[in-house]
Amino acid sequence: MLHTLFAKNGTETPEPVKANVEGTLPHWLQGTLLRNGPGMFSVGDTAYNHWFDGMALIHSFTFKDGEVYYRSKYLNSDTYKKNMTANRIVVSEFGTMVYPDPCKSIFSRAFTYLTSIIPDFTDNNLINIIRYGEDYYASSEINYINQLDPETLDTVRRVNYRNYIAVNLATAHPHYDDQGNTYNLGSSMMSLTGPKYVIFKVPCDASADNEKKKLALKKAKPVCSVSCRSRMYPSYFHSFGLTENYIVFIEQPYKLDILKLATAYYRGINWGNCLKFDKDDTTLIHLINRTTGKTVSTKYYTDALVVFHHINAYEDEGHVVFDMITYRDGNLYNMMYLRNMQQNVEEFMEANKTSSPPICQRFVLPLDLDKDAPAGTNQVKLTDTTATAVVQKDGSVYCQPDTLFEGLELPGINYKFNARKYRYFYGTRVEWTANPNKIGKIDIVTRKCLEWTEEEYYPSEPVFVASPDAVEEDDGVILSSVISTNPEKSPFMLVLNAKNFEEIARARLSTSVHLDLHGLFIPRQDST
Repeated sequence: MLHTLFAKNGTETPEPVKANVEGTLPHWLQGTLLRNGPGMFSVGDTAYNHWFDGMALIHSFTFKDGEVYYRSKYLNSDTYKKNMTANRIVVSEFGTMVYPDPCKSIFSRAFTYLTSIIPDFTDNNLINIIRYGEDYYASSEINYINQLDPETLDTVRRVNYRNYIAVNLATAHPHYDDQGNTYNLGSSMMSLTGPKYVIFKVPCDASADNEKKKLALKKAKPVCSVSCRSRMYPSYFHSFGLTENYIVFIEQPYKLDILKLATAYYRGINWGNCLKFDKDDTTLIHLINRTTGKTVSTKYYTDALVVFHHINAYEDEGHVVFDMITYRDGNLYNMMYLRNMQQNVEEFMEANKTSSPPICQRFVLPLDLDKDAPAGTNQVKLTDTTATAVVQKDGSVYCQPDTLFEGLELPGINYKFNARKYRYFYGTRVEWTANPNKIGKIDIVTRKCLEWTEEEYYPSEPVFVASPDAVEEDDGVILSSVISTNPEKSPFMLVLNAKNFEEIARARLSTSVHLDLHGLFIPRQDST
């Protein structure tokens, strides 16, 4: 069953454990790969319902002078401390709504109900590791983030976005520009002018005053805002696109029902049930000028879709090109309920055979429209894509994508090519076989895929690390944490040549490692 791979409680390795390196690591590979993901799924006699509910377990793989050292610690969040103190789950999560202990007094229970009208979300930051200024944080899609010490993995402090920028939540997938500034996307639900999506920027030197331990978010500034097209049904978002001059925001018809959210506690439903996909609606594509903060007046749109991860975006000969992983339905989150993951492989495949696979698609937005072109004319002038953009009678532009590849998620690139024209991206192969046991490299030009797989092993999201003397885009290595359900097979850190996907080395570990979600690599000079 998948349950044994995904949903067993992980164990901490608080002190560094030296791995046994087979093969030879590149001499230039110096730094720490931080990883984050759910690691604890039951506390006492209580258990979570959804994989994205598990309490965050932080991992680090430190590469130093040809050796690899591993350690892991649970994020010491307020949620973790409350749950562990009570020896039961007492804080609600995405897929698990928690109700008062029946042993509590009637006054205590009444207070809990009243405070649930506007829920104060968990601070269980289990999705990613992000950077603001020189500080690193465990993050998820809520108003709290938790600062980490990247060397010891100790939790430093909890930070509330709302104290520094007018957002109720923010993504766990920010962007970093060439100067090291951080851009992120949040939402402001309590604005006097109605709910908005807010792009904000945190300068690279925001936490440079180490003596005062200045909080980076104190220098956060809004770049722009976009009004929600519906006050009661704002769009869900997980990531966004960034080019040299523009921000790409997808307002998808995968929506959050605000009234349902506010009354979820009383209805006996969890927050995950407050999301709905409207297959009959359109998907709006907002293009925002990074310098002026103004939205481009042209209305771009496409058919109904669901998107979690953008791959990359760039400008090319008067067009904005952006690539992302799309779905034709909103079933992915439902698939990740642990009751579904407890099925055997055949049952899981049968139950999800009609669910949309992840589709890597390219959209192209022409910036200068030919208003004299005949009706129905494709305004995309690029020759290396089949994506189209057609002006409608009302002046809006209907965009249809070019499918790059089908069956890949958790995409990553050589980040030096972020916001630039690029050729390769990497990710986890998804074929609805219930066995995420492949990682792949996609060549956008040839549309071919290189794969790494090994029987009974399951690799995590691949992370590209560029060679310091790189000439070509794929000069570097791929890092992936690999685990197995077979207790006779030890976990290891996999190191591949990014160019040909051949194994360079693996660093075997004698301790337990849990499946994770996202993370980032910190070069050695940044972590000292």
